[in-house]
Amino acid sequence: MGVPKEFISALLSEFPEDRLTWQKSIATFHPESADEATRFFKLANRHVQKSYITGFGNNINPEGEPFVGMVTVRTDRLNSLHEVSASDLFVRVGAGYPLREINNAIESQELFLPHASLPYVGSVGGAVAANLTADLRGHALPIKKYFIKAEIVTPEGEIITPGSVAFKSVAGYDIVKLFAASWGVLGLIVTATFRVMPRSAAGEFRDMKMAAVDRGAFLAGLDENNRDTDAVYCRKIKTKFDPVGVLPIV
Repeated sequence: MGVPKEFISALLSEFPEDRLTWQKSIATFHPESADEATRFFKLANRHVQKSYITGFGNNINPEGEPFVGMVTVRTDRLNSLHEVSASDLFVRVGAGYPLREINNAIESQELFLPHASLPYVGSVGGAVAANLTADLRGHALPIKKYFIKAEIVTPEGEIITPGSVAFKSVAGYDIVKLFAASWGVLGLIVTATFRVMPRSAAGEFRDMKMAAVDRGAFLAGLDENNRDTDAVYCRKIKTKFDPVGVLPIV
């Protein structure tokens, strides 16, 4: 059974026709703004339509029986460079912006993001969702170390902006970090903000190697028996933000 015709009709009446494409026979929605993503998820909740978030589809390609009847939400059109601050050392980009292009874009301001130098060919949102990790002389260096703020559309269609660009912010649990390694089941990252560093520090990361992408750690975090702080908060967010289950764990 495929996606119900009623939901497809609702999409086509709500959005421009080009927002919906068929990728390998799978209905795929391409939001071009946070507002469009919000409207999509509110519509999905009304129809109890299960969906799946991908970036460029490099790490997760929604094929096979578990994805039958689901709509893919692809971030390829959320691909703008929004803001670069040399004084406050951050860059803000759309989730569909290619990770490897960031250093090219900020080089003129003598800035550098370590993970953008890795041979990762996916999107910024995909890198965050998979918590792209590097090995630096025997030490793990995950991208969430530099992931400081985000604009996120929750599965219910609300916009939240966890995190801060300030070097010192209010003490407490850093919720934005949970969306690194969330694999798209906690919400849609629309924009991601990263702490960057002066380009003069790039030499310190010359020996950095990309580690294998691992989904197991996140799935382990959703196990009710896992009492790790990150796991507990992750389950609470999933329960609160997705009561209808429009972003199921596949």
